[in-house]
Amino acid sequence: MAIQSVDAKTLKQWLHGKTEIALFDVREHGQYGESHLFLATSVPYSRLEYDVARLAPRKSVRIVVYDENGAGVSLKAAQALIQQGYQDIYLLSGGTQGWQDAGFNLFAGVNLPSKTFGELVEHQCHTPRVSAHDLKKMMVDREDFIILDGRPQSEFKKMSIPGAQCCPNGELAYRIKSHVVSQDTKIIINCAGRTRSIIGAQTLINLGIKNPIFALENGTQGWYLNDYVLDHGKVSQYAKPRVDDEILLASQSLVSKFDIPFISDEQFLLWKNDEDRSLYLCDVRTAEEFSLNGLPGAQNTPGGQLIQATDQFVGVRNARIVLYDSDGVRAITVASWLKQMGHNVAVLQEGIKSKVSLPRIQIDHTLGLATLKTKDLYQIYQNDSVTMLDIRGSMQYRKSHLPNALWAIRPRLHEIIRGAKETILIISDDPALTYGALLELDGLDLNIQVYELEGAEFPKEFETISTQTIPPDIDCIDFLFFVHDRHDGNKDAARRYLEWETGLIAQLDQDDMNLYSIQ
Repeated sequence: MAIQSVDAKTLKQWLHGKTEIALFDVREHGQYGESHLFLATSVPYSRLEYDVARLAPRKSVRIVVYDENGAGVSLKAAQALIQQGYQDIYLLSGGTQGWQDAGFNLFAGVNLPSKTFGELVEHQCHTPRVSAHDLKKMMVDREDFIILDGRPQSEFKKMSIPGAQCCPNGELAYRIKSHVVSQDTKIIINCAGRTRSIIGAQTLINLGIKNPIFALENGTQGWYLNDYVLDHGKVSQYAKPRVDDEILLASQSLVSKFDIPFISDEQFLLWKNDEDRSLYLCDVRTAEEFSLNGLPGAQNTPGGQLIQATDQFVGVRNARIVLYDSDGVRAITVASWLKQMGHNVAVLQEGIKSKVSLPRIQIDHTLGLATLKTKDLYQIYQNDSVTMLDIRGSMQYRKSHLPNALWAIRPRLHEIIRGAKETILIISDDPALTYGALLELDGLDLNIQVYELEGAEFPKEFETISTQTIPPDIDCIDFLFFVHDRHDGNKDAARRYLEWETGLIAQLDQDDMNLYSIQ
């Protein structure tokens, strides 16, 4: 099958049309985060085949892939997609350089459509906010207030505002009545930066919650920049759900205001059998709930994260997205935001009681190779006749690796294994990276073995080393230095990040602005 090409101006028209399209930046995550197209999804070549079936479930969908110049890894990625059965593949002529030469903007950062949306919401809805200084004064004055952190528990544990409670944005409608009893209590929503603070606060306002509601300006970063102390390592369990008549009525008002469609199992089946449209089934509940009774073939997309990072779950623009929950309010609340972001979204009428399903994605990520046990690794570790390739993230390698292991990443594997010994040992901590590396080496006359590291540390019988500058920064194409250190005590990095976030709107052209419909 021939790989087609598309010029920047034509791609621009496709991206803002009504037809389904997937735009994949196939460079590694660090390269993507430095400079990419606004509507691109990051699908690094190192994990392409593992992720693409989830991000682009329909094999006949139009997919455009690109790199920095149209002559690098994008061609290999396009060929890999054809091997996976995709039928309509295009290369962006000239890559990011061709896009820029055509007069279109490139963007730094990640999750651009979602984060830009948050800035637009604040501008258009005039979401109330308090500064870190204002919040500190409220603490000193012992005012009646509560701080709700709109991030998942994993992020909350890393750093949080003293006294805050963890309630991810997607859980607000479901749990707010347990957090707040009095209508006089001020509610402050925070995140690490800006987006989830804004969306969380505006969610409660849209639900008609009567309390004074505010977004904490610049989140934990703003708190730290004011020299206030953050908590680290704190664990906060979610409050019990409480959905009363008031919340149910509020959610129904969102259905009316944003024209959110509900679909039956029968309608879902019709969509599932539609070969001309892509379909996503998204469970917006917590990971714990999903593990108990998620529908077959659904993705777990916790609601707050689905709004915050839509491109990590949905890779096809103009696709059909069906949400469900157990309670009737979380899916509606999330749908109200996705609708304003320009997505084609519906709510599954029967929720978790539905009988619908999508095909499960099952991948033999070791391609049938048996993985080594620790005792086997120890024998190989002492054998100089084996080439050890550590394909974990570059920062994980720097932190701890076996002395004789070389850091490797899929786009550069063939270059790294030149002159390698007959036996290659791959050390990995991610099935996606394992799968990509094995596919890259498939067909070569090599004895390949795999060791999968469980957790962040090697077993205690191994002596490991750390290297602060190996691999050098220039080779760490998987790591986004742009956001490095903003949560680890580097105030300049935090300031630069916040300046980037508040400057997003100014970079949009009118086509990009027209993607959104904020009410």
